[in-house]
Amino acid sequence: MSATKQEQLRRYRMQLFTATWLSYAGFYFARKVYAVLKHPLKEQFGLDDIQIAYPWTIYLVTYMLGQFLAAWLGRRMESRRVLAYGMCIAAACNIVLGLLVDSHLASVFLWMCVTMGIHGLAQATGWPHNVALFANWTLRSERGTLFGIWGTCYQIGGIAGKGLAGFLLGWLGMAWSFFGSSIVLLAFTLYFVLFARERPQSVGLSLEDDAEPDAAVPGSREAVAARDALLPPGFMASIVAMGLIYFGFKFLRYALDSWSTLILGEQFGMTTSVAAYWSTAFDWIGFLGVIAGGIWSDRLPGSRRTPVIFWMTAGCLVFTSLMWFVGLSSPVLFVALLGLIGFTAMGPDSLLSGACAMDVGNRRQAALAAGVINGFGSIGPILQEPIIGWLKQTRGLDSVFLLLVGVVFLTTVATGLLARFERRRGI
Repeated sequence: MSATKQEQLRRYRMQLFTATWLSYAGFYFARKVYAVLKHPLKEQFGLDDIQIAYPWTIYLVTYMLGQFLAAWLGRRMESRRVLAYGMCIAAACNIVLGLLVDSHLASVFLWMCVTMGIHGLAQATGWPHNVALFANWTLRSERGTLFGIWGTCYQIGGIAGKGLAGFLLGWLGMAWSFFGSSIVLLAFTLYFVLFARERPQSVGLSLEDDAEPDAAVPGSREAVAARDALLPPGFMASIVAMGLIYFGFKFLRYALDSWSTLILGEQFGMTTSVAAYWSTAFDWIGFLGVIAGGIWSDRLPGSRRTPVIFWMTAGCLVFTSLMWFVGLSSPVLFVALLGLIGFTAMGPDSLLSGACAMDVGNRRQAALAAGVINGFGSIGPILQEPIIGWLKQTRGLDSVFLLLVGVVFLTTVATGLLARFERRRGI
């Protein structure tokens, strides 16, 4: 490749990485608003804790189902187009929610539930199709490191999204918390549409990778033939196994995200604001685990991911067990262990749903793999909320952390089996 072509490839890759990073961060800006507004929504509409959970539960269910829909769309449409539609619909949903909270409709709560359901489907396009675009523009040997850096989008997007929603709530009211997130997401959508390209071939370039041939363009004869061809041997078994393992990681991740602030407040007498601040240790230290896991996997022969996933999960089991044994004895220990669990859980979490999804087949199958893995994994967040709420209320916190130890133990065993299964496939 000539020097001019190499420079063009670097420029287009940087544009693509920036556009996809902003895309997924923008999705998080939109999805975090409802969690911030739960308390004022309860007060304005006279809802109880169970009722206020309905819209979010509906969102989680449609998000999970939408992952499989997104995987299906990835076999038939360009990921760039699917993402543009998804971002616009997600932004429109938050605009509708903003209008609803200022309305006086008798059925406003019903329409909020309907809108959150549509929002979940739109949000589901974000992960599998950004992963697919990322796969089109990267080599297998560099994906772990690059995706580790790229993966900071959902930590930073989530933190910034919550901050913006809280700021606008205090300044302009609830409706503008929804409107503000939509403005940000639409601005990111504009950048994405202008600068994201489906693949290097779209701009007359190529990305040579002997380990992985380029994907055919959706809609072409080659794509139709490839779509109808049999998937690689072991492909579906691999992605289903990864999805079931990912269930464990998302169960743990969403459980700690949802309950750690409340536990810090009740167990150690912290105010809500202080507890919320310290609970972000899971995210801030966790994104370091994403970067470390990606770099580590790239340095193994053949850029194998599953050994890294196994050893980091084993470390997560140690820290989760320590949390059960001594974590509730001191706020310092609790926060420190929360961060270490984040470090050892977020690395495998990102590798499974990102680099492994890109590596398990070829670039053409990245959206399918990411959608199926994240689809099975997304069942975890739906189940953890009622299960942990019931355990906490009836059996106490010890039973909650014992459950998390059990989940991580089973996940560790499963990652060990996956590493053995994938050894011959070089993943």
